[in-house]
Amino acid sequence: MLKWLRSLFFVFQMYAAMTLMALFFTPWGMFDRRGVFAGVHCYCRYVRWSARWIVGITSEVRGDVPQDEVLIAAKHQSFFDVIIICSVVPRPKFVMKAELRWLPIVGWYARRMGCVSVKRNQRGRAMSKMVDEAKQGIGEPGQLIIYPQGTRVAPDSRLPYKPGAGVLYAQLGQICVPAATNVGLFWPRFSVMREPGHAIVEFLDPIAPGMKPRAFMGALEAQVEAASEALMLEAGYEKPAVIQEPGA
Repeated sequence: MLKWLRSLFFVFQMYAAMTLMALFFTPWGMFDRRGVFAGVHCYCRYVRWSARWIVGITSEVRGDVPQDEVLIAAKHQSFFDVIIICSVVPRPKFVMKAELRWLPIVGWYARRMGCVSVKRNQRGRAMSKMVDEAKQGIGEPGQLIIYPQGTRVAPDSRLPYKPGAGVLYAQLGQICVPAATNVGLFWPRFSVMREPGHAIVEFLDPIAPGMKPRAFMGALEAQVEAASEALMLEAGYEKPAVIQEPGA
């Protein structure tokens, strides 16, 4: 019961802090995008700090944090991996659901950051729009972050990697930095409950531009899934037993 109350308080104060920091940084951000990124960094670092002291989730970033104009293709398990990445990447901008652009506070900041919005139910048109918007933003420094599976994926689930990351990789001609995580073990997708533990986001070896999209997607999935599984096992995750069919 106490753990649940602590988790509830953590969630409440996290969104209260978002509102207060938005009031502070928005006037600056209206005239200068540096104010937007300052607000994002401040908020995300605060959430990491408060997660440690309120619910016992420490967090760590491993690997070389991308500083240049690159594509980051990251494993997505919960909102906390977004928080961790945004706390260290200089100018993050995301490929995100179009609906998020109209959320209070979050939507305005997303637009000012240069996030790329896509409609999931219009695949072909959405991919063309995604590439066009991403190319339009190349002139402004930043790191474009895409979640290749398109949604949050629980630690014990597997979803296929969608072609969007491969399309952006081929069209933009940029280095891609894969990123793995284990945060879903401690910060579930759809629950208030937070579990104490050590959450990690790890930036992996970059993938140079020039690969064929299918080969790129295969390499990306292999790297991210293997590294994410290793991080989860390091945190104490036990893989579900594989049940073989009789006679197999």
